Amino acid sequence: MRFAINHISAPKLALSKFFEMTKALGATEVEIRNDLPDVMGTMPASDVKAAAEAAGVTILSINALYPFNVWSGELAARAVAMADYAVACGAKALVMCPLNDGTEVPYDDLVAALKAMKPILTERGLTGLVEPLGFLISSMRKKETAIQAIKDAGGEGVYKLMHDTFHHYLAGETAFYPEWTGLVHISGVVDPAVDVADMLDAHRVLVDTGDRLENISQIKALLAAGYDGPFSFEPFAAEVHDLADPQAALAESIAYIENQL
Repeated sequence: MRFAINHISAPKLALSKFFEMTKALGATEVEIRNDLPDVMGTMPASDVKAAAEAAGVTILSINALYPFNVWSGELAARAVAMADYAVACGAKALVMCPLNDGTEVPYDDLVAALKAMKPILTERGLTGLVEPLGFLISSMRKKETAIQAIKDAGGEGVYKLMHDTFHHYLAGETAFYPEWTGLVHISGVVDPAVDVADMLDAHRVLVDTGDRLENISQIKALLAAGYDGPFSFEPFAAEVHDLADPQAALAESIAYIENQL
């Protein structure tokens, strides 16, 4: 299997050091972010591209356009700016996340947003990675909803799914769509006290033997079904971000996953 690393795995590392760490881990694919750390807001795209080339890594995506399914206000301008940045830095895709504040978004609005985003992506040769969020307050929880909306928007070939093991588990999903999946995010929850309905990004750590999200079975199912893309670490927990040696921790998680497979 192919491992990739999202910058959120080691957000305190400068981008060049993060790229170097990824290569040292034996991986060659990375994801950069526009939230924490905000690479888009702090570095010229040309510098990002140069750093990636120097380290020998490929930028899979910029994470993330939010809330992509509410196509109003400044969203279109932000989408164009992110897409332009992606092209200039050498990224291949944009991660697209739905509104996640308890507000219901009509299905027709989801389809309309995908239609509006389609030319922005196609004109730049980018893929849109549509990521259902499994939280109860999410406006798009299920992958089947995303797939149907992509079809209704005529977005086949432009959009792929982001399969996130955390959100797959939270949404209670059982179906896998390897032919639709462009990237997989992996993270674990090990806190035995938190109820599934109360799991948040802050609970997401690296995958180890205490994982409650069935990462190993999800990974096995995806591989068995034919998915051959990267699996990208995306832990949000402060205890991961504060690690003195994130490379060692990631190496340990990689070894655990490989041993389980």
